[in-house]
Amino acid sequence: MMRWLMDVRLGQGTWNMGEEASRRQEEVRALQLGLDLGMTLIDTAEMYGEGGAEEVVGEAIAGRRDEAFVVSKVYPHNASVDGVQAACERSLRRLKVDAIDLYLLHWQGHHPLAETFDGFETLKKAGKIKAYGVSNFDLENMQEAMTYGAPATNQVLYNLMKRGIEFDLLPWARAQGLPIMAYSPLETHGREQAALLGNPGLKAVAEAHGVTPAQIALAWVLHQDGVIAIPKAVDPVHLRANRAAADLRLSADDLAALDQAFPPPRRRRALDMR
Repeated sequence: MMRWLMDVRLGQGTWNMGEEASRRQEEVRALQLGLDLGMTLIDTAEMYGEGGAEEVVGEAIAGRRDEAFVVSKVYPHNASVDGVQAACERSLRRLKVDAIDLYLLHWQGHHPLAETFDGFETLKKAGKIKAYGVSNFDLENMQEAMTYGAPATNQVLYNLMKRGIEFDLLPWARAQGLPIMAYSPLETHGREQAALLGNPGLKAVAEAHGVTPAQIALAWVLHQDGVIAIPKAVDPVHLRANRAAADLRLSADDLAALDQAFPPPRRRRALDMR
């Protein structure tokens, strides 16, 4: 599982999906187009739309289960030994699948991590999940997690504007052979996304390649060794642009220009979360 994840580069996110019934079929079609384009990893969570996003995923992969690698996440308040069992069963029903490929703890809550991992192991032995991991864990959290089990990934916020993990977490994960899953690789909040995509340095690199700033920003994330990007897109144009970004090749000069526009961290920072 971990080795397979290390070979994956680009998937699909579902944050904010499943919240409006009027958009449901549009969202289903978007995920199906993503599958058609080879973006077979689909990330969701019981938190997204309070289960609504999982239902969208379930509809999108109906009849195509073998093509999709499904990732979902459990709320921290549901992450007791027994709670995680019940939460997973609910997710399975919404997704309409027999097993979740990768099940993550959304962030660390008040339940001891050892109990959560015990619950994950029980689910794995029962065939309800194939692997498990974590999300929004900093380096200390990850080092603790490794003493209780073998998480397959850590999903964190990472993009050109949020590079804090490069100081300690990302080098450590690479040394462990542990893939990092980057959510919000293009930012999601309007003001921050505008600041990212409107950056003059990013725009100059994009113009040189004849592509959009968003494609360069995504290509930069995909360039990082051991990192999987999971942008969310519903517009078919954006989906196709995301897929095309995976084929972009950034030169040393491009990377230097982006480092100048978005300097890498020189000290440890608190983990960025959203």
